[in-house]
Amino acid sequence: MKTIHAARELQPGTRKVSLAIGFFDGVHLGHQQTVRQAITDARQHEALSLVITFDRHPNSVVAPDRVPPLIYSLPQKLRTIRSLGADALLLIHFDEPFSRQTGEEFIGGLARDLGQILSICVGANFVFGYKRGGNVQLLKRLGAALRFGVHALASVSLDGQAVSSTRIRSAILAGNLDAASQMLGRAYSLAGTVIQGDRLGRQLGFPTANIDPAGLALPPGGVYAARALAAGRTYRAVLNIGARPTLARPAPQLRIEAHLLDFQGDLYGQELEIAFVEKLRDERRFPSLAALRRQIQKDILAAQARFGENRGCV
Repeated sequence: MKTIHAARELQPGTRKVSLAIGFFDGVHLGHQQTVRQAITDARQHEALSLVITFDRHPNSVVAPDRVPPLIYSLPQKLRTIRSLGADALLLIHFDEPFSRQTGEEFIGGLARDLGQILSICVGANFVFGYKRGGNVQLLKRLGAALRFGVHALASVSLDGQAVSSTRIRSAILAGNLDAASQMLGRAYSLAGTVIQGDRLGRQLGFPTANIDPAGLALPPGGVYAARALAAGRTYRAVLNIGARPTLARPAPQLRIEAHLLDFQGDLYGQELEIAFVEKLRDERRFPSLAALRRQIQKDILAAQARFGENRGCV
C-alpha cells in the first residue's frame, strides 16, 4: 500500500478513485466494513481504492479538553489499515487551518486533486468539516453534483449493540479485553514507543522496555502474561501496568513496563506492540526490593505456565 500525505500525490491518471474516510481509531469491525466497501467498489470498476485518515484525533485541535484516550497508536492504526488491502492511504495532518475547511471545501479539494471520484464510503453517522457542518446528506448532494456515489454504512452490531470506538475504549478500561477483541475483529493489543526508564528492572535482574502511555486507553493496572512484537519478532513477556507502589516516590507515575523473555538488545525509540494473554495479578506494594524481585520471578514462572497452556497462540 502506498502512503501519501497530499491527495495530488496519488496521480491516478484516467482511473477513478473510491474513498473510505474516517479517523478509524482501532480499525474495528465497522471501520473494516467501510474500507472493504471502497475496495469492492474500486475492483468492480477498475478504479483505485484510497483510505483517508488523520494523524491525530480532531478534538486535539478543535476541543483539546475532550480528546478521548486512543485505542491504537498512529503507527499501529496505519499498520492495521494497510493490512486490509487498499491501494493507497492518505494520511492528513490535522491542524488548525485544516480544521477550518468546510465540508464542501474538503470534498471539492479531493475531487480537484484526485480527478474523478467513483464513490465515498463512510459510516452512517459520519460528520466532517468546520464545526462538524458536513454529514451524509451533504455528501449525497455533492455526489450528485460531482458524479460520485455515497455509501453510508450502518453500524456493525455485536450482542445487540453497535460496535464503536467508544464502546471498545470502555471495554479496555474495564479490563474486558475479550469483548474489545471481538469488536476489533483481532486480538486487542497495546502499542507505543519505547522510552528511557530509570533502569530499576535492570538493577533487579529483569530489564524492561518502557512504553510511553500518553494518550492511550489502558487496561486496569496489574501484571499480565503477554506477547511482545519487537524488531519483527514475537517474544513471550511479562507486562506491568501501574505506579510501582513499592518505590518510595512522592509523585508516582503510571508506567507500562514489559520484560521480554529471552531477548537481549536495545529497543529505545522503536515501537513495541503488546498482545495480552492473561492477567496474573493486581499490582501491590512489597516490603522491599528483594521481595519485589522474588515476586517478579514468580510472575515469570506463572506467565510461562500460561504460555504452555496456550501454545501456538500469538
